[in-house]
Amino acid sequence: MKNLTFKLIAAGLLGSVTAFAQLPDTAVFNRIRKAEMSSSQIPQIAHYLTEVSGPRLTGSPGYKRAATWAVETMNKWGLKNAAMEPWGEFGKQWDLQDFSIVMKTPYMQPVMAYPNPWSASTNGLQQGQVTLITPAQAMDTVYMAQHLNDFKGKFILVATSSGANKLVNFKPLAKRLTDDELAKMTDTYMVTHKEIESYAGYFKIFAKVDQLVKQAGALGMIGAQASNNNGAVFVQEHGAHKLTAPETVPKLTMAYEDGQKIKRLIESGHPVELAINIQAKTSTDDTKGYNVVGEIPGTDSKLKSQLVMLGGHLDSWQAATGATDNAAGCIVMMEAVRLLDSLGLKPKRTIRIALWGGEEQGVYGSYGYAKNHFMGTDYKLKPEQAKVSAYYNLDNGTGKIRGIFTQNNKAVMPIFEKWFAPFNDLGAKTVTDKNTGSTDHLSFDWAGIPGFQFIQDPIDYETKTHHSNQDNYDHLQIEDLKQAAIIIASFVYQTSVEKDMLPRKPLTKEIFAFDGL
Repeated sequence: MKNLTFKLIAAGLLGSVTAFAQLPDTAVFNRIRKAEMSSSQIPQIAHYLTEVSGPRLTGSPGYKRAATWAVETMNKWGLKNAAMEPWGEFGKQWDLQDFSIVMKTPYMQPVMAYPNPWSASTNGLQQGQVTLITPAQAMDTVYMAQHLNDFKGKFILVATSSGANKLVNFKPLAKRLTDDELAKMTDTYMVTHKEIESYAGYFKIFAKVDQLVKQAGALGMIGAQASNNNGAVFVQEHGAHKLTAPETVPKLTMAYEDGQKIKRLIESGHPVELAINIQAKTSTDDTKGYNVVGEIPGTDSKLKSQLVMLGGHLDSWQAATGATDNAAGCIVMMEAVRLLDSLGLKPKRTIRIALWGGEEQGVYGSYGYAKNHFMGTDYKLKPEQAKVSAYYNLDNGTGKIRGIFTQNNKAVMPIFEKWFAPFNDLGAKTVTDKNTGSTDHLSFDWAGIPGFQFIQDPIDYETKTHHSNQDNYDHLQIEDLKQAAIIIASFVYQTSVEKDMLPRKPLTKEIFAFDGL
C-alpha cells in the first residue's frame, strides 16, 4: 500500500442524508467483547495466513495457499458463498524456489539481500565482480548507455553516499498515538496528480535502464539504499508483473550496511566478488487476479438484499510473510465475521467479507471488484452499488484502532461518535472528517459508496515492517488485533441492523491509490 492518490471532482449526489441513527446495541457489543477476550482465534488465523501460507505475492502459490485456506476456513465456520472470485487480468505468476548470496572475495562472508519480486533467475550460481554506480548515474540513461562495456559480466551495485552517524537514530522505532496527535489528524498518504506524473516518469526511466543493463550483459543489479538499515530491508518492485514487461537481469535489494562495506572495499582498491543464485519460476498459466469473499446472510426480508462489507488486502511482498501488511487486516476481518457468526447474531443486512488481491500493485483487486459490481470505468452505476451501506477497511499495520477517517463524509461523524462511545475505554474515540489514501477503501469511495479506513496506532509499521524483511508474525500485537476485531465486528453488526443505510457524500470521480504503476 501507500503512494498515489488524486481526485477529479464531478457532479452528482447519491442517496439522502440520514439525520439520526439509532443508539448502538451495547448489549450485543458487550457480547462480542466478552467472546473475543475469552476465546479469540486470532493467533491461529495469524499463524495460518503468515507462517503456513508463506509470502503472498499476488499471483503466487503462496497467495493461492492463503486464499484457499481462507475459503475453507470460512466454509467450516458456516459462512455462505465463500469463494475465490476473479477480478480481472493481473499478469505474471512468480515463485522464488531457491536463493543464496555470499561475498567470496576479498574473503567469504554472508551478506543480507533479497531478490526483488519478478526478478529473473541467474541460471545457476553466478560469481562475478561488483562494479559501483551512484543512484544519480542509475537514473541517467545517457551515462548508462556510455558505460555498457563496464557492466559486462559484473554485478552492478547502486550504492548511496555514506554519511556520518547515518544509522544513529534516537527516536523510538515504535509508538502509539497521543491524544494531541489524534486531535490534530490530517490527511494521510494523499498524493497529488503532479506527484503521480513524476512517479510515472521515474518508472519509465527505470524500465529503460533495465534494458540497457541487460543489453550490456550484466550479471545482475543490486540496490542498497540508506533506508535498508538496522536489520530492515525494504523489498518491492514496480511494474514487473505486467505481461508486457520484458525480462531484465536478476535484481536484488541489499542491506545498507553490506552495501556500504562493499563500496568502501572497492574504493580502497580491494575488488569484491559476489556469488549469487536466484531460481524463480515465472509463469503465465493463470494471469487472472483473485479476491476471497464470503457472507453472513441477512435475516430481514426487506433488508437482506443490502450489504455491509468489510475487508483488507491478502497479498503481500516477498521478503517476509506480510504479517502487518496486511495479514493483520485480514486476520481481524476474518475474526470479526467468525465472532458474529459464532454468537448466532442475526444481522438484518447481509454481511460480506472481502480479502483483496493485487493491492500492492495498485489496489487492483478492490478496484476490479468495484468495476465489476458497482460501476464501470464509464461511471455508469450498477444496481448493486445502491445496496451497499458501508465498507470498512483495515490496512495500517498491527496497531489498535484509535478512531476512523470519514473521508469528508461529515454526515456520518455523529453516528460513528455514538458507536465509538462504548469503546472509549479501549482508546478508540477519534472521528475525523480527514482523508487517508492508498488502500482499498478508496475503491468504494470512487464508486460512491461510504468507504472507511480506521485510524491505528503506528507501532513499528513505517519504521520497521512495512514492505520489509521484518514483516513477520512476531511483529503482530495480538492484543491490539483483538481490540480491533471487537470494534469492527460491532460496527459491522450495528450497520447491518440500522433502520437506514449510512449517509453518502456527493459522488466523485476518483483516480486514486496506486502503490505502483
